[in-house]
This record gives sequence, C-alpha cells and structure tokens, in this order.
Amino acid sequence: MMDSLSRVEPEALGKQKDNKINRLSKRLYTQAKIILLDKGWLYYIVGFLLGRAVILSAVSPFAVAFLATMWFVKKDKAAKSMLAVFAGALTYSVTHGIFIALAMIIFIFLAGLFKNANNQQVIIPLFVFISTTAPRLFLYSINDRLSSYEWMLLSVEGILGTVLVLIFMQSIPLLSPKRFKPTLKNEEIVCMIILIASILTGTIGWEIYGASLEQVLSRYFVLLLAFIGGAAIGSTVGVVAGLILSLANVANLYQMSLLAFSGLLGGLLKEGKKPGVAVGLLVGTFLIGIYGSADTLVPALMESLIAIILFFLTPASWVRSLSRYIPGTQEYTSEQEQYLQKVRNVTAKRVEEFSNVFGALSKSFAPSSVTMQDEKDTSRETDYYLSQVTEKTCQTCFLKDRCWQKQFDQTYSMMEEMKGDIFEGREPNRKVMREFENYCVKPQKIVDVMKDEISFFEANRKLKEQVMESKQLVADQLQGVSDVMEDFSKEILKERQHHEQQELEIVHALNHMGINLEKLDIYKLETGNVDIEMTVSFYDYHGEGPKLIAPVLSDILGEIIVVKQEDISPFPNGYCYLAFGSAKEFIVETGAANAAKGGGLISGDSYTTIELGAGKYAMAISDGMGNGKRAKEESMETLRLLQQILHTGIPEQVAIKSINSILALRTTDEMFATLDLAVIDLHDAYVRFLKIGSTPSFVKRGEKMLKIEASNLPMGIVQEFDVDIVNEQLISNDLLIMMSDGIFDGPKHVENADVWVKRKIREMTTEDPQEIADLLLEEVIRTRSGEIKDDMTVLVAKVKKNTPKWAAVPVYQNKAQ
Repeated sequence: MMDSLSRVEPEALGKQKDNKINRLSKRLYTQAKIILLDKGWLYYIVGFLLGRAVILSAVSPFAVAFLATMWFVKKDKAAKSMLAVFAGALTYSVTHGIFIALAMIIFIFLAGLFKNANNQQVIIPLFVFISTTAPRLFLYSINDRLSSYEWMLLSVEGILGTVLVLIFMQSIPLLSPKRFKPTLKNEEIVCMIILIASILTGTIGWEIYGASLEQVLSRYFVLLLAFIGGAAIGSTVGVVAGLILSLANVANLYQMSLLAFSGLLGGLLKEGKKPGVAVGLLVGTFLIGIYGSADTLVPALMESLIAIILFFLTPASWVRSLSRYIPGTQEYTSEQEQYLQKVRNVTAKRVEEFSNVFGALSKSFAPSSVTMQDEKDTSRETDYYLSQVTEKTCQTCFLKDRCWQKQFDQTYSMMEEMKGDIFEGREPNRKVMREFENYCVKPQKIVDVMKDEISFFEANRKLKEQVMESKQLVADQLQGVSDVMEDFSKEILKERQHHEQQELEIVHALNHMGINLEKLDIYKLETGNVDIEMTVSFYDYHGEGPKLIAPVLSDILGEIIVVKQEDISPFPNGYCYLAFGSAKEFIVETGAANAAKGGGLISGDSYTTIELGAGKYAMAISDGMGNGKRAKEESMETLRLLQQILHTGIPEQVAIKSINSILALRTTDEMFATLDLAVIDLHDAYVRFLKIGSTPSFVKRGEKMLKIEASNLPMGIVQEFDVDIVNEQLISNDLLIMMSDGIFDGPKHVENADVWVKRKIREMTTEDPQEIADLLLEEVIRTRSGEIKDDMTVLVAKVKKNTPKWAAVPVYQNKAQ
C-alpha cells in the first residue's frame, strides 16, 4: 500500500508542476501580448530596428517603407513609430539619421498634401520612391558630382522601397491581434518572412559573447518555422533570411546556404520533435562550417547552440498559436475541421428548420381536422339546402307557423328523407310522399323546387370535395419535401464512424494475405450502403482490389462489396487508393423497341430508365394522346417532370399526383398522357407499379405469366385521381414486359389481346431483353401485314442476382487479438 502511494505522489507532483508551468507560460504570453501588441511597443521596436537596417553598405529602403505602411494601416501609431525609426537611425550613424529624417519629412509632407486623394494604395508607393530618392540625391550632391555607381544605388534604393511598402502592407497587419482570418496564404507567409529578415538586418553588429545576434535570431526563426511548417517553410525562411542578411553584410554570404540547408533538413526531421529539428541545424552548421576555417566554425556552433536553447525554451502554447496560421500543420487542419463542422452543423440545423416549416405547412393544409366534422358539415349543408327550398315555397304559405314552428321535427324529417332520394336520382319514396301530401298543402311544388335546387347542392358539394382533395395534394407535396429535407439534414450530420472490431478483422485478414495496408477509413457499414476507403502499397498491382480485397470485405461484412474507385500508383511500392462500396443484390438488364405510326420518325410514345438513389431503378413509358409532334411533347414532358421529381427523393405516388396537377393547370388546351411506371428495389427485387391510363404489364417467370393492371384515367384529364399501386415480388431471372397501347391493342383479328400477348411472350425461347422487345414488336406488325396503325413501344427488363466476378475468399479464422 505504501509503495503504491509513494509511486502516485511523484506523478501527482509532476502533473501539478506541469500545470503550474502551463499557467505561468499563459500568463506571460498574455502580459507580453498586452504590452507588445495592445500598447504598440512591438511596432516601435520594429521601427527602431528597421531604422538601423542598411544593406549594400549605403542602401536603406526599410525605414520609409515601414513608415508609409504605418501611415496607411495604423495611423494612430505612425507618429511614435517615426520617432522610433529616427532613434534607430541615429544609433547607426549621424549621416544615416539625417537621411532618414529628411526622407520621413518628405513623405509626411506628400502624404498630408494628398491625404484626400483617391487610390491611396497606388500613390503611397510613389511617395515612398520620391521620399527615398530625393534625400539621397541631395546628400550625394553635397559632396560631389554623382557617379554612375551612386545613380545605380539611388535607383535601387527607390525601387526596393517601393517594393517593400507593398510587402509590408501585407505583413505588418499580421502583427495585429485583431485578426479574423484564420489562416495565412503562401504570399502572406513569404511577406512575413521578408519582414522578419528585414528586422534582423537591424541587429547587425550586435554580439553576445562573440555570437552575432542576427545569426542567432535568424537560426532561431528557421528552427521554429521548420518545426511548424516542415521542410518547405523552413527552407524558404532560410533562403530569404540568408539573402537579406548577406546583402547587409557580405561576410554573411555563406550563411544563406547554412540557413537554407538547415531549414530543409530540420523540416525533414520534424517527426523527431524539437530534438530532430535541432539536429538538422547542427548538421547544417557542421557541413557548411567545414568549408571555412576553424576560427569561423566555433562561433557558428556557438550561435547555433544559443538558437537551439531559445528554441527549446519556447513554450508549446506559443508554437500551437502560431501553427494555426500555417497551412499543412495539425493545428491548422484541426481548426479547419472545426470550422467545417460548424458550417455543417449550422447548415443541417437550417435544413432541419426548413423541414419543420414544410411539415407544419403540410399539417395546416391536411384536411384531417375537417374530416372529423363530416357529420356536422353534412347536417349544415342539409340545413342550407332546405332553407333554399323553403324560401321559395314555404315563405308565403299560410301554414308556415304550423309546419316550421309547432311541428318542425316532423317537417324536417320528411323533407330530409325526400332530399336523400332526389339526391340519388330517383323519385321520393311513395309512403313518404303520401304522408307528405297529406301533411303539406302544396307538396308537388316543393318536390319540383327540391329537384331544381339539388343541382346547386351537388355542385357545391363537388366543389368542396375538390378543395379538400387539392388541400390533400398540397399537404402530400409539402410533406414529401419535408421528408426529403429531413433525410438530407441527417446525411449532412453523418461523420466518419468508428468500427474497431471490423477494422481489426480487415487489417488482420489483409496482413495474413500479405497485403501492406497503409491507411483504412470506414465511413459507413449500413447494409446496402457500405463506404470504405483504404490506401495500400503494392510492388506491382495485378487487380488485387476486386480480386482479393473486395471478396475479403464481402466475407467479413456479410454482403457483396465491390471496388467503386481505384487510383493505382505507376511506381513499384507506390501508394494505391481504393474505395469500396456495397453492390446491389440485383441488377437490371433492359431492352427497348418502338415504332411511330405509319413508319414515321416522330413517335408519340416516350420511355426512360432512371437510376435512382437508395438502390432503386425506375422504368417508365408515357403515351401522349394522339400521334405526332404534339403527342411526343406530352409524353416527353411527363417523363421529364417524373425524372426530375423522383431524383429529389419525393415518393412516387406524390410525384405522379404533382405531375398530373402541373399538366392539368399549366395550359387551357387539352394535354393528356398515360404513364406506366415500375420502380424496382435492387436490394430485394420488390417492384411497385404505378399505372395511370396505361395498358397491363406482364412478368414472365419460367413458363408462368403474371399480369399487372390497373384502371384509371390518363394524366391531365381530371384534377384529382387515385393512383393505383400494384406491388409484386420478383425473383432472379424474371422478365418484366411493359408496353404501350399500340402493342397491347395492336394485333389484328385477335379477340383476346391479353391471351395473345401472353402466348407470344411464353413461346419466346430467348431471355435477352432486347431480343424479346424486338420480337414482340415484330409480331404485332406482322399481324397487320407490315402496317403500323399506332405508335408502339415495348420496354423489357431482366432482373438478375448480382454475382461478383471473383468468388469470396475465406478469411483466416483466428480473430485479431
């Protein structure tokens, strides 16, 4: 017991110590951020160092470019930044300070003079060029006549100042804490590196125990950015920093090679964490140092060691904060994933809200709340009907008070019973009529008026039924949209799922077969909707994906898995990308044949086959009324609307009712079309037939023939109709034959077309869908001696069990431990 406690206490103390260090580093980071950024000291320090920065011994384009950028970006801190630049320039030399002071005065004068001008981003670089070249020209002219070399330096200084102000305008804002952009572009990263190298130029001449400060800081930044961004960023930092430092001091020319190679090597060794990157710098220092003397090697090693110490002392929280801005880092990827997840969640929530809105609208249109009061509505309609009758008959009768006040129930009962008979189209019951004649003084007039008013009553009742049916259709359509949007919101929220057991089995099975699996991602394992991706290494690929891996996955998951996509590396032992998904239990082979009336080119029949989502396959034939171009337009429009609506996921029955409404309402001309639709579920071969004014369909199962039919009007004739749905379970090798009326009613001198079509299909020995379609069309045309009296279309589908090309490979039975 004591031993366990003695082991736990040091661990607890270690965690407490780490927490204290983390809290201390966060506190220091916060305080440094307040002092440097919020109070602007970072800008003043940068200005001081850029005021000292000189390259080529006489060129100083940094100071005015920095002041111009501060004037444009941070005008409130421009005055203090100018003082910091002037102070830095004086520490270099008095002459340099005078030049910087004159350049800044000229720039402030020009910027103040044109402060209200448009296109400030264009004119400020021009002001920088003038402010840089004019003082230099004045100082050169004082001494003597300008030489060609001095003219060249003057031009270079002005051009560099113009370029630097454009670079600083992209990099200076990156120092601000109020940065809403989550990542940096490559151009911004390069501009930031140039700014850092320019700042380091201002430290030239400063030494710590013989170690140059600019070399220590440049190697530190190379280590830091190589550790964060890898070899590309590390080598870029090394090249840029080394180039600018070598321009400032020609003796540092070899440092460019050292920094570039160290950044590259450190980035390649970043998997070894900080020690690996540090080793990269040391190796680079040794390799470059051996070309010099022993006197230069020791200071170079000293500078590298100090940079490594600073690198190791850099808090991890600072590294993570910087990593968020560098593309390719884990922190950057994590932040991007969080952002995408947030966008996805917001999108899914909005889609779900829209789904709820459509669902609420559907409920408001649904007539269910009205149908609950059918009896009350019927009674109210009867009251209204009898009031219309009595207004024209009993209102002026002298016995009105007796009938409708003293004996109301008896009068109402007899007239209601007569109304029921008249409404059904027959004469009132004799017994009731005899009683009414003995009761009323003018019975025949009342009966005549009731017969006249019944037409208005019937019209009102039908109008109300149409309104109820229209509301129901709108409710169904809205509910269909709501269901589709709800399913879509659920699809958006689906993430990569973790299936540890299946992953272990797959990895173990592939390793047992000698397949080198590099990466495995399992996104879905739903039956019929499997989604698996993997990266595999092959020395020479010979189709192992469909031949070996897919059968292994089929055996493990208990369903047929096939390769959906593969990207094979052309090199030996290269990485090959393979995507696997569920194969459908059944496949459909189709064949079609059609002919226009009289052998013309334009047939009024149209047909289509549609591969729907969720493993469904739709076949449809539409026959426009009549023949020719107008009939073709009707049938094509029907199938076009059907295809577009079905692709949205709306149920077939609602889709057909919607199409009917569109065809009935969109034009005053008569535009009718039949529709024969079959939707096959490829998971279980279950088929739904929806027939609107179409001819029967047939299923051939061996020698057995099944007939599928329904009876209703074509689409567009009536506003509302019931869609007859016929369901049938198909089995493998079943043949489904759909046809237009030109085929079914086409044979001449045939009394029973049903029996004739069944016999012809049964007698065919072939099972090829296209051959069956051609033969059936040919048989119908032969019965009429080659004459085609109507448009003819036949669509044949064969349902087959989906058997993969490669047999399943049994998995090694020992489960992965």
